[in-house]
Amino acid sequence: MFKKKAEEEKKSEETPVAEPKPAEETVSSEEPKAEEKKSDEAEKPAEAEKPAEEAKPAEPEKPQDPDWKTLYAITLADFDNYKKRAARDREDVYRYAESDILKDVLPTVDNLGLALANAKDKDNEFVKGVQMVYDGLLKALADHGAKPMVDLVGKELDPNFHEAIATLPSVEVEAGKISNVAKTGWTLNDKLLRAAQVVVSAGAPA
Repeated sequence: MFKKKAEEEKKSEETPVAEPKPAEETVSSEEPKAEEKKSDEAEKPAEAEKPAEEAKPAEPEKPQDPDWKTLYAITLADFDNYKKRAARDREDVYRYAESDILKDVLPTVDNLGLALANAKDKDNEFVKGVQMVYDGLLKALADHGAKPMVDLVGKELDPNFHEAIATLPSVEVEAGKISNVAKTGWTLNDKLLRAAQVVVSAGAPA
């Protein structure tokens, strides 16, 4: 027995004891593992982002009930304005419907007026007859609302009622004012029927 124990102790002394590895080697062996981990993480595909939750569509607001009283008042006012406008338009049609006929009569009135102005014998029976016809036409025109523009000499030129056909020097009339009337103007119910053709003064001659 003593012999066996001695042999075992001898074997244990002969087997070399494993020496511990230096610290540097352990550190160096761990570094590549960390780098491998990083590279593995980089190689991993990025996780797909979760799709954002779709916003729910807002519920449409319920239409409010109209204010029937207000709508009725507005409709009533519009209808009343329509009636007034229609009545005014109808009245204008009646008042100015004969304007075309009166315009056709005015040249005859102008000719009769020129004939009477140039008549030498005012007491002649024929001249008196022409005067009666002329006066009758003027009365008929007046009954329909047509009136001649009178006393225009010396007044300011109004482009709305007067048509300037010439500018001549005048001693009696200031510059810019009407010095002569070439054709009488007419109005129908205070609206222009025919513009008066006038001569405008250029002032006193040099």
